[in-house]
Amino acid sequence: MLKHRGFPSRLTGTDYQFTIRRDNKKGATALIRRERYADRRPADRRADTGFMKALWEHFGEEPFERGNLDAGRLSWLFEREVVTLDDPFEAESYETVLQINVSRARASFPDVFGEG
Repeated sequence: MLKHRGFPSRLTGTDYQFTIRRDNKKGATALIRRERYADRRPADRRADTGFMKALWEHFGEEPFERGNLDAGRLSWLFEREVVTLDDPFEAESYETVLQINVSRARASFPDVFGEG
């Protein structure tokens, strides 16, 4: 499992995790698309924004390997702001290649991209 050095491990001052410490010997937790409903708590929204900001600052528009990025946190953005480049896609792989869908991310997180 690739460890993304320099990537923040969590949202500062919270328990919202951005990375995992070690791989699960049974396999990676599957990436799934989780729906973000309008009634989500403000803290959850801040975590999504903080994670997108970290992804953007660390990877920009470049493809990146999932590695030690937290599956739960990725799943809130998956298939919208973060898309897979693998065909076929393996949901339970630490090696899957992802990329930020910049146009979608700009629309969803204007503060991250200086438009809000």
